[in-house]
Amino acid sequence: MIHPDLLEILRCPDDRSRLHEADPGLVMRLNQAIAEKRLKNRAGRTVESPLDGGLVRQDGRYVYPIVDGIPVLLVDEAIPLDQLAAAD
Repeated sequence: MIHPDLLEILRCPDDRSRLHEADPGLVMRLNQAIAEKRLKNRAGRTVESPLDGGLVRQDGRYVYPIVDGIPVLLVDEAIPLDQLAAAD
């Protein structure tokens, strides 16, 4: 869980929009897709490691992974969420 004061100042590195924590159901779906090797990040690399959580961009298009309690706020590491919709 990200401290609310930190979450208030964090922004998407791509468009500077606000971020919010991914709900547990979304994290579970992401981790299932990761286990099935069907999730890629914006750089086109297959995501290999399960997520502890995620920060979702305000428009809902991308999630930034949280690994070992640390948000990975790099544009190339963002995971496009439309991949989940395509798999459903």
